[in-house]
Amino acid sequence: MAAAGVTSAFDAVVLAGGAGSRLGGVVKADVEVAGRALLDHVLGGLGSAAAVVVVGPPPVARPGVARVLEDPPGGGPVAGLAAGLAHLVASSAPVVVVLGCDVPRGAEAVPALLAAVGEADGARLVADGRPQHLVAAYRRSILAGALERLGDPAGASMRSLVAGLDLVDVPDVGDLGADADTWSDVRRLDASLRGTIEPHDGPRRDGAAP
Repeated sequence: MAAAGVTSAFDAVVLAGGAGSRLGGVVKADVEVAGRALLDHVLGGLGSAAAVVVVGPPPVARPGVARVLEDPPGGGPVAGLAAGLAHLVASSAPVVVVLGCDVPRGAEAVPALLAAVGEADGARLVADGRPQHLVAAYRRSILAGALERLGDPAGASMRSLVAGLDLVDVPDVGDLGADADTWSDVRRLDASLRGTIEPHDGPRRDGAAP
């Protein structure tokens, strides 16, 4: 149940435009863990979203799912978020969930994120004291205002976008924010999702550009 001030209605922006440089330049969204592409793990957990848009190049297109590309291509997560939010302009859902495609269990955190928003500007998953701004839920109006204040989103970091916002920290107690940044991460996630090892409890990146 969502806290007071937030309904259960939400849209989702899935960022799938990363270059995958630490994975040898592969299309990260299509890297498989536990027999399924990373992007498909994320999309499979968003069935309750009012609208979903994937931001990324043509190879990440999925049947029946809207896709847009940031301007300029490769402009980074904030540029991708701006493109995704612009596509969702016709929706009235008050909250926008933002997920990176390389966090296959990120959608599992959505109920907790929505419940945590309350009267705040948003809520983000936090693991080992590190905020994950790409596993988060933001009030649509607040996010739009932050993008407008920022100006040109190309190359901007998520930290700079959300600076000054009142964000609730949601502890990542189930390793839901584990990402696939390297091939070692991919192997660990593959084993974890197949149930052959315990989830990793070490430090992870926060999903934001430096």
